[in-house]
Amino acid sequence: MTQNVDFLLYDDAVGLDITGPLEVLNTASILLRQNGVIEQAYRFRFWAQSVGLIRLSSGLCVQADHAFGEAMNSDILIVPGTVDPELTIKNAAFLNAVKLASKQSKRIVSVCTGAFILAACGLLDGYQATTHWLQTELLAARYPRIKVVPNAIYTRDGTISTSAGVTAGIDLALALVEEDYGAELAIEISRCLVVYLRRPGGQTQFSAPLELEKKAGERFSKLHSWLLQNLDQPVDVEDMAEQVDMSPRNFSRVFSKMTGMTPGKYVESIRLERARELLESGKPPINRVAQLSGFGREERMRRAFIRELGVTPGLYQSHFGR
Repeated sequence: MTQNVDFLLYDDAVGLDITGPLEVLNTASILLRQNGVIEQAYRFRFWAQSVGLIRLSSGLCVQADHAFGEAMNSDILIVPGTVDPELTIKNAAFLNAVKLASKQSKRIVSVCTGAFILAACGLLDGYQATTHWLQTELLAARYPRIKVVPNAIYTRDGTISTSAGVTAGIDLALALVEEDYGAELAIEISRCLVVYLRRPGGQTQFSAPLELEKKAGERFSKLHSWLLQNLDQPVDVEDMAEQVDMSPRNFSRVFSKMTGMTPGKYVESIRLERARELLESGKPPINRVAQLSGFGREERMRRAFIRELGVTPGLYQSHFGR
């Protein structure tokens, strides 16, 4: 059976949020037709507040061939993201259209910051969801009823799916194809499009390093500088407390309250940042990176990378090393 896939378009939406899933699903249709399975697996329709050209964030214009208000009855409803979701969620008419469309949809999908649109409509309340790594904290803070999964490439919870930044919409679309037509077809599509069927690790590996010095604040800025200069040495709570003339117990309490991190977690985060910088430079061998960043043993650094980034140091360097 041909499934209706409906894209909700609006000014300043991100083009790849639309074309990424579109090409995955269209490739599925092409391959299934070539194999004599079905003439058209997915039928695409493009909706906006009015019929006509919609200018995306890049300046590219796409044609909306349907206007909100018509009956949709979507099998898959796709909501792309935008660079500035604040403007979009202030558009009450658009949000009302999304709510109406969702009631007529079997499955609902958001790409990147499209999660904010679903959230503003109340569609993600009680569900697991993710968005671009730059926006996960804001999504969690603004919509506390959502179970935000910050490291996920995509989430699927019941009939609602959300994806991380931009290209993660491709990952999610492949998962939809796998659900509809099986893993073999999804693998064939990933080969045709030269993408991972399931990319290794989570989206944290793509994120910028934490602004740890800002977390430390003025009170612990000297401690932060001292840690940077002594990363290759063993550091414990007593050493850190001594640098700020506090008892270890009082230091742990105050530091955790001010930064939202335990002292041990803070030190590990700084070491992880240093290790990422060294791996990206492509210069020291991995065992030397472990020493320079203060992990000491390569295996200890490897465990931290897998726990926090979802990939090994070697794989991280192959992705991001110069």
